[in-house]
Amino acid sequence: MTIAPALTPPQQATSSSLHRELNAAEFFAGIGLARLGMEAAGLKVTWANDLSADKHDMYLRNFGQNVASHYKLADIKSIAENPRAYEVPRNLSVAWASFPCTDLSLAGGRKGLAGKHSGTFWNFVTILEKLGADRPPVVALENVNGFATSHKGEDLRAAIRALNGLGYSVDVVTLDARSWVPQSRPRLFLVGALEVPEQTQFLSRFLRPRWLDGIFADAALRTHQASLPAPPEHRNSGWTSIVDDVPLSDPRWWDNQRMMKFNSELSPVQIKKIAEISSTRVAYRTAYRRTRDGKPAWEIRADDIAGCLRTAGGGSSKQAVVRIQEGQPLRARWMTSVEYARLMGADGYVLPERPSQAVMGFGDAVCVNTVQWLTESYLIPLLEGKMAPK
Repeated sequence: MTIAPALTPPQQATSSSLHRELNAAEFFAGIGLARLGMEAAGLKVTWANDLSADKHDMYLRNFGQNVASHYKLADIKSIAENPRAYEVPRNLSVAWASFPCTDLSLAGGRKGLAGKHSGTFWNFVTILEKLGADRPPVVALENVNGFATSHKGEDLRAAIRALNGLGYSVDVVTLDARSWVPQSRPRLFLVGALEVPEQTQFLSRFLRPRWLDGIFADAALRTHQASLPAPPEHRNSGWTSIVDDVPLSDPRWWDNQRMMKFNSELSPVQIKKIAEISSTRVAYRTAYRRTRDGKPAWEIRADDIAGCLRTAGGGSSKQAVVRIQEGQPLRARWMTSVEYARLMGADGYVLPERPSQAVMGFGDAVCVNTVQWLTESYLIPLLEGKMAPK
């Protein structure tokens, strides 16, 4: 069980906080995809922080040296110790935090908020606490859906209790990037509000599935369920249309020897799947390399969307791109940086020279379109008082 650190009683926030210029701080900023989404919706990011020099480099490549002064390349633990030294703004509308999922993910050690990485959530809470009456009226947290089940839900409850202790009522919704891009990427979002919005009378199972019912039914937690529009339906296609145009003569496509090994690791089920996809038109699918009964095996997605992008660590993290066409041999290669960017809603993003740097940056990020939808449909209406109880 995760025990929340003790918090001092929250200071009262004034209602005038809802009438400031709409701006945001991007904690755990990474390569800035949350910034792209928020700014596309109308929020201005005025402060950002991350620990990774490689991600900081990608951030500056895309947003220019003019953001260098407000991007703090530092450990959030240091910022929590002295927010003023790192110039954390005291007039924020939104504090966004895509804190590390390492200890909350099913692929991780499941140490939860007690873990080294995901436990940095508590540093974020400390910063909010030290802002006192100047804390932002809205906070938004993003992480994997596994956050809801970590330690049988106690980690999520601990996070909500911590935000409650700072005066925030908390909503919890889940969104999948698949509503906007051809990538399966479900994520959990917590929206904390100092002023509680109007409650919905009709539960959206699309946004708040049944596995969140226990959170909202917990009388010890201060939660709300804002009335929100339905996000777009999940996509079942579109990956083939955005695949990077890599000529078959490009050495990134695997050679005959490697393809023989690839084919040898396809089960009869996978071979049948390929035959069902095959036609005179070129189709692309993504594939993961798994271990089945102690043996390596490739598994190809049947649908025309990509699996969830991850970082380069772990044997099953990298996705291969498989080219399928009737009468032609299979071809395969690793996914390119361009494809990573497109699958995250960041087509046109200025990419680094090292593909591994891009893979790490995008694999850790949040889909631009998801952030934009949440900002347009929830955060800005909340800030503007359009969701106030009637």
